[in-house]
Amino acid sequence: MSASIQPPAETRFAEELAALAANDKAPRPENWHLSPQAVRQFILGSEGAALTHEWEGKKTKTFITRKYYGETALIERCVVTLLGHRGLMLVGEPGTAKSMLSELLAAAIAGDSKLVIQGTAGTTDDHIKYSWNYALLLAEGPSQRSLVPSPLHIAMQRGALARFEEITRCQPEIQDTLVSLLSDKALHIPELGDDSVLFARKGFNVIATANLRDRGVHEMSSALKRRFNFETVPPLADKKQEMELVKRQAEALLADSNIAVKCPEDVMEVLVTTFQDLRLGRTEEGTVIERPSTVMSTAEAVAVAHAAALDAHYFGKGTLEPEHLARQLLGTALKDNADDIKKLRHYMDVVVKARAAKSKTWDRFHQARKGIIR
Repeated sequence: MSASIQPPAETRFAEELAALAANDKAPRPENWHLSPQAVRQFILGSEGAALTHEWEGKKTKTFITRKYYGETALIERCVVTLLGHRGLMLVGEPGTAKSMLSELLAAAIAGDSKLVIQGTAGTTDDHIKYSWNYALLLAEGPSQRSLVPSPLHIAMQRGALARFEEITRCQPEIQDTLVSLLSDKALHIPELGDDSVLFARKGFNVIATANLRDRGVHEMSSALKRRFNFETVPPLADKKQEMELVKRQAEALLADSNIAVKCPEDVMEVLVTTFQDLRLGRTEEGTVIERPSTVMSTAEAVAVAHAAALDAHYFGKGTLEPEHLARQLLGTALKDNADDIKKLRHYMDVVVKARAAKSKTWDRFHQARKGIIR
């Protein structure tokens, strides 16, 4: 069987999780795979310190990589929330790593990040609670054998974490299915009898995510909001951190494809600076520009870096160049709003042109606009 394109976090970071578990001396809450301190270290990294442990029958040293670039206090608040009785709601602009953070927390705490409900306009009660194998249901009637548990149902049984992605994409009456589940930590299954109730084991909780741009799609009820602690995941503001993150993730994607491409620091700086300028609507020099309607997130920057590196590998000389960035930027900055082409052209003709007079890299980026942005 060929390797998965994107294995779950508990598979990708299995060695790191094993190293943390072997060195974790702090108290662990019931059904938690790691202590709260170790969960924080898994997400924020070991700051260059290696952990000694057994791995595949051999003694080895493992570095815990930093996976989330942002404030430490946010991670600590998220972990503390999951220690309590309220669910955790991660909100923010698209592309701010809400889903990634949800996945990392579930992998570190429960050892399983795959118990996911994907919120859509078509999500029903069955997706949240349980459904039935109708062949068995007709043959045998309602029974545990014919019941098909949802990811949340399984999480309650195990004392694990369930993830609810894009919760505001669901209809309000479907969202409110969670109200009693989060309040009582119990799931009633009347088809199996009046007294058939699944009581959640300790460790059970829900991590939900919602995009701020979806506000107004399906507003959450006040009753459901009270069952969650809300944490806003902000965009990365530190350019140095964003450059490190974009470069690391792009190189990881290339490594998965067994592709080696040189990514010069000055070219990566052009990419990240461009994204930060367009995201904020303001340049480092203080020039105010119009922001495009599309989301210029860090996740999009990673996608552009990866695509540009593939361009460099297959159609270039194996080194990422400004021309590759310019070609791939268009597909990200221009989605469905025709006015965005004017904003991008203005950015190139004013901001990038001014920088081109002082930098060869910016000059090549500026020259590459010809034939791409008309």
